Amino acid sequence: MRSIWMQIFVMFAVTYLIRVLPLTLIRKPITNVYIRSFLYYVPYATLAVMTFPAMIRATNSLYSGILAFAAGVILTWKKAGLFATSVSCCIVVFIAELIIL
Repeated sequence: MRSIWMQIFVMFAVTYLIRVLPLTLIRKPITNVYIRSFLYYVPYATLAVMTFPAMIRATNSLYSGILAFAAGVILTWKKAGLFATSVSCCIVVFIAELIIL
């Protein structure tokens, strides 16, 4: 039982320090272009890392997930809206699942 509480405390400390240390140590605005660029893209990279595997594995076939991803990338590149892109990806998965199965 003691080790569970120790594990919970360590997880709390690590999470707390990651969030509090930047607030306490960095008081001036960040002027370095490379650091600002890195910090700007961190949320997008994190979202992509969490979303991409789920998109590929959410279908019955790996190929239909990859086709939907490709359709989404193409539509996004062509400046389609979020709703149009998501509906189109769903349609691509539906058609691909019908053809593959």
